[in-house]
Amino acid sequence: MDASLKNELIQAQRNEITEYHVYRRLARRQRDPHNRRILERIAEDEKRHYEFWGRHTNQSPPPRQFAVWKYTVLARLFGLTFAIKFMEKGEEKAQAKYDRFARSLPEAGDISRDENEHEHELMNMIDEERLRYVGSIVLGLNDALVELTGALAGFTLALRDSSLIAVIGLITGVAAALSMGASEYLSTKTEAGEGRTPGKAAVYTTIAYIFTVGILVGPYLLLSNPLLALCLTVLGALAIILAFTYYVSIARDLPFGKRFLEMAGLSLGVAAVSFGIGFLLQRFVGVETGG
Repeated sequence: MDASLKNELIQAQRNEITEYHVYRRLARRQRDPHNRRILERIAEDEKRHYEFWGRHTNQSPPPRQFAVWKYTVLARLFGLTFAIKFMEKGEEKAQAKYDRFARSLPEAGDISRDENEHEHELMNMIDEERLRYVGSIVLGLNDALVELTGALAGFTLALRDSSLIAVIGLITGVAAALSMGASEYLSTKTEAGEGRTPGKAAVYTTIAYIFTVGILVGPYLLLSNPLLALCLTVLGALAIILAFTYYVSIARDLPFGKRFLEMAGLSLGVAAVSFGIGFLLQRFVGVETGG
């Protein structure tokens, strides 16, 4: 075995023992016995792969402790599904390496098949509450982004007073959040077999809406210049869209670019139209309070 191949095998070995510790930690945090058993079994497979590579390298590299910590924290913050799918993205590169290793070590093909099986098993086993309610979260986020970004853009030119705009924005946003939550409650109540409860769906929608309201209205509370506040509001809206679209694209295996452009286009398009309406009102109707 040449030195280059051996170094690559040691790196593969380190990846396997790192993932073993990640899966073991995630398994310990699982309340669902079925999910826990699946994670423990996959962890043992990763350990078996580690030992297989060790027979060829005569090395016992330790796990990457930072990676173990990183994926554990990701699971706590964003859920088991996101953390595992994020880690599985790295395994796609590992599978390509294993296919190359198989030319020199035919047994490497078995490990590649194991890795593919893991991915499908994980997709089928995970039943996370937050993913069942992604639709409710999207409803809250998207509605707040489209409606409130547009409203704030219109208020900015029509009123030109940051404090007044902030007060109106907060009142409008909180009222709309409660209304949207109530609508989601009634909508979910009419659905059957969706695995969602009306109360939780309403809570997820309302919280997502109010969170977005806080991000969008915040600049008007902090800045006296309404145009500058509007610029920060637009940037905040784009940041929310970027973060949430990335999360969903990883957790649900959906295309990132198309969904991001769609949500961003809707929000910014409505904001641009509302800004124009505010300009017309300010110029021809004389609705303004600022200097």
